[in-house]
Amino acid sequence: MKDKLSLVVGIAAGALAMYYLDPQAGRRRRALVRDQLVAAGHDAAYFTGRKAKRAADRVKGYLATHRPGRHDQPESDQQLRDRIRARLGHVMRSPRSVEVRVEQGRVSLRGHILRHELDRVLHDVSRMAGVASVESHLVTHETEAGIPPPGPGALEERAAAATMH
Repeated sequence: MKDKLSLVVGIAAGALAMYYLDPQAGRRRRALVRDQLVAAGHDAAYFTGRKAKRAADRVKGYLATHRPGRHDQPESDQQLRDRIRARLGHVMRSPRSVEVRVEQGRVSLRGHILRHELDRVLHDVSRMAGVASVESHLVTHETEAGIPPPGPGALEERAAAATMH
């Protein structure tokens, strides 16, 4: 059994040597194999570099969000107001129907909201960095049909916000 295996391995090695050491086409074949090995090395280096960069970025992101004493306090009432408006867009269906006012971290919410969204909105806003207190003057509705469309004041507010940026 061992002799047969040795014979097969010897024949395969001889055929491979003839294939690559052939005086006419061997040089081209060796160049192809060399080029394929170099390309595979480049691909492996690129792949591992990308994986390492992704891992480093994930660690940096984790550290940035879990670092004690993180400085994410808003710099102004306007910045806090903008953050609250952005958050409302994620937690309710009609964020433009709510007016947000902020004064020294005290938040006042006025407008119309669906009843089932009220608790989440108040909870999320009260937990935001920089919010000292939340005062709700929101009128609740069972369906969106009860919520009036944003009036001219909302349009002016959006235009004023757009010119500030």
